Amino acid sequence: MHLGYGIAGAAWATMVSQVVAAYMMIDALNKKGYNAFVISIPSFNELLSVLAIAGPVVVTLMSKVVFYSLLIYFATSMGTHTVAAHQVMLQIFAMCGVLGEPLSQTAQSFMPELIYGVNRSLPKARMLLKSLVTIGAALGLLLGIIATSVPCFFPNIFTPDIKVIHELHKVLLPCFLALAITPSTVSLEGTLLAGRDLRFISLSMSGCVAFGVLVLPLLSARGFGLAGCWFALVGFQWARFFLALQRLLSPNGILYSKDLTRFEAKKVRAS
Repeated sequence: MHLGYGIAGAAWATMVSQVVAAYMMIDALNKKGYNAFVISIPSFNELLSVLAIAGPVVVTLMSKVVFYSLLIYFATSMGTHTVAAHQVMLQIFAMCGVLGEPLSQTAQSFMPELIYGVNRSLPKARMLLKSLVTIGAALGLLLGIIATSVPCFFPNIFTPDIKVIHELHKVLLPCFLALAITPSTVSLEGTLLAGRDLRFISLSMSGCVAFGVLVLPLLSARGFGLAGCWFALVGFQWARFFLALQRLLSPNGILYSKDLTRFEAKKVRAS
């Protein structure tokens, strides 16, 4: 920023950081005995095996990107002050929301052994999930309070513009509601990923995005402004939570069903 390169400099810095991060990960793999620099062409069966796992995950990630892009699109159409306030709150939301990701990583690390492992124990898996959701609820409340208190009491940290501050204050409640449920949601989705219920994750996320595509134009057309966009985000987050919770508590879900063969990834022989 101080060198005067502007947005192009930010893009170059991002690119360099990605390259450095990729090299460090490859180097770490090499130290563990893998030859990460070897390039080989996968067989058709191997590609199918990868796509069976990666496809639903890509759909999930793209669905999130599409929804957040829609939020920015509608906020941009509301004027300069509105989009400025939206960008501030969205960055705060993203910064706080990512703090819940360790719960998802914990579920993906420990759940597979409890669901599919030699020492399989669904009661222990359910107990772990209960702990993760409880921690997520407490963390969500804490993050929601922090994320809304700063722009509420110290808005001049972000901008001295009174109109932007006024727009910031309009979305404090929906920001809190959306953040409060985020850590619990990612812990549930991490459990679904660990249980390889990938098809449900991709379908549910696609449904949530479809909900956003329908609701956002209606809220915008009826003059709800930036607050309407953020309440759509609240609906998106809570819909993800309830769908994942319902799936995991279902008698046919991965934490209760004794027949897990339908969730297992198909074994494909390498040609």
